[in-house]
Amino acid sequence: MKRRILLVDDDVAILLTLKAVLEISGFEVETAASAREAKLRLKSNEYHMVITDLRMESETAGQEVAAAAKKAPNRPAVAMLTAYPPADADWTAAGTADKVLVKPMNTQDLLRQIEAMLVAHEDKKRQASEKKLEALSVARASEKKPRKLAESRAR
Repeated sequence: MKRRILLVDDDVAILLTLKAVLEISGFEVETAASAREAKLRLKSNEYHMVITDLRMESETAGQEVAAAAKKAPNRPAVAMLTAYPPADADWTAAGTADKVLVKPMNTQDLLRQIEAMLVAHEDKKRQASEKKLEALSVARASEKKPRKLAESRAR
């Protein structure tokens, strides 16, 4: 199964170039030319990763896309793409993006970073799922113990 990426940028040249590079590298890529279009796609499709430009129709458009992706049921990895990263912004610590990609970027570096990000993100999701299952098992076990004790006392 191909991994699906939503690529968001209002610069059509960058959008089409990155789409071609990612598709040649084996990804299934859908594009959006605005935050509005990206948010609509996120509501109706599932992606493994969202790569969004920071500044599009507004200064916060990329952050809006990232926030919508983080609320999606499958919680895709999110990379913020920008040519001018603000020195004081730490999107990874704020939880807005998993990684900031600065353009222009060497194609091989970009692909390595995307691959590493996808692996790390899937590991994080798997660990969170395992913790939930463990907590559920503990909760179920604690529910059964009082019943067994009550049943043994009734005999």
